Amino acid sequence: MNFEIRFTPEAKETYYSVIEQLRQRWGDNFVKKFENTVVKSVNTIAISPFLYPVLNEKTGMRRCVLHKNCSMFYSIYENCIMIGYFWDNRQEPLWI
Repeated sequence: MNFEIRFTPEAKETYYSVIEQLRQRWGDNFVKKFENTVVKSVNTIAISPFLYPVLNEKTGMRRCVLHKNCSMFYSIYENCIMIGYFWDNRQEPLWI
């Protein structure tokens, strides 16, 4: 069963922020590779949403590591997956 994928406004904002950082540091070719990784990961989550580990039992937030420097966080609902935000793994963690 494929779940519908939705992005929160914060997910869109953080995604574009990450893309801009990548473009400035490593150029358009790296951005294209990253975007392909995101698409593949989102498609995988739509098919197998329980694949990635739960980080917070209370909220059910899960973490998909896209690259050693970037993760995508999402929650599973009845018929949809809500992408919450993208995170630069070099930042201070939210869950400490």
